[in-house]
Amino acid sequence: MLALAGLGVAVLYTPDLPLDELKARWAGPPSKLMALQGLDVHYRDEGSGPAVLLLHGTGASLHTWDAWAATLCRTHRVVRLDLPGFGLTGPVADGDYRIARMVAFVDEFVTKLGLDRFAVAGNSWGGEIAWSYALDHPQRVTSLILVDAGGFPNPGPVPLVFRLARMPALFRLIAKLGTRSLVDKTLRDVYGDPSRVTGEVRRRYLDLSRREGSRYAFAERIQAPHVDRTGELRQIAAPTLILWGGLDRVVPVANAERFHAAIPNSRVVLYPDAGHVPMEELGAITAAEAAAFLH
Repeated sequence: MLALAGLGVAVLYTPDLPLDELKARWAGPPSKLMALQGLDVHYRDEGSGPAVLLLHGTGASLHTWDAWAATLCRTHRVVRLDLPGFGLTGPVADGDYRIARMVAFVDEFVTKLGLDRFAVAGNSWGGEIAWSYALDHPQRVTSLILVDAGGFPNPGPVPLVFRLARMPALFRLIAKLGTRSLVDKTLRDVYGDPSRVTGEVRRRYLDLSRREGSRYAFAERIQAPHVDRTGELRQIAAPTLILWGGLDRVVPVANAERFHAAIPNSRVVLYPDAGHVPMEELGAITAAEAAAFLH
């Protein structure tokens, strides 16, 4: 019996992958690395013209914006990065993933790149970072795109992986033994139509979750204290496009209208058959909408 149990653990165990292996697979050209706050930040800087910064959500990476980068870099300078804790950038030493910390990190990143004024787009957690950045640095933000953005209190069902992440001891065990199942369940939750999840997408999410420290960083990010600043949204003057998946199971679709009501110069586009990551699930369609808005 013990032998069978040990065999089961061995089969389920999902070890970290060497960083060099992950870089070879996911950081080919035009990827670059920037030394910043003790991290080697993985980023891409493509195209020329007015700049746009793309910020991904929890557990994702800069690759979630591939379709947008392919479209927007024809007319814009497109900058995207793996935020601390995720992708190839890896975790911060102190485990601090508060929004204010991320806003400061993004500001240092764009300053080091020499970006002065730019549009910023963000999905989910990245969406909350994006609009918080617009509040704190209005002189830098030319326009804002929120894609199923976080920030408003969420009274609805919480995805399984988020619930587990709030139980640190259990999560540490499950993250090592059930990574494949958690990744598959999460992708089913965030896509409106799970049949759109390709093998390449699944492999990318699974691979990058296995970067050393990333699974624990996920839990630290979910456990980070949250400050509700949605009462300040009315101060955002930048033109704002709000994109939302009608089948979002992570953040209620009603929040699209809450952002629209709160941000003066805003409009909403709803994608009825998309989930929480429409910029990835319906890449070409949403990229065209973003390009028209930024034109």
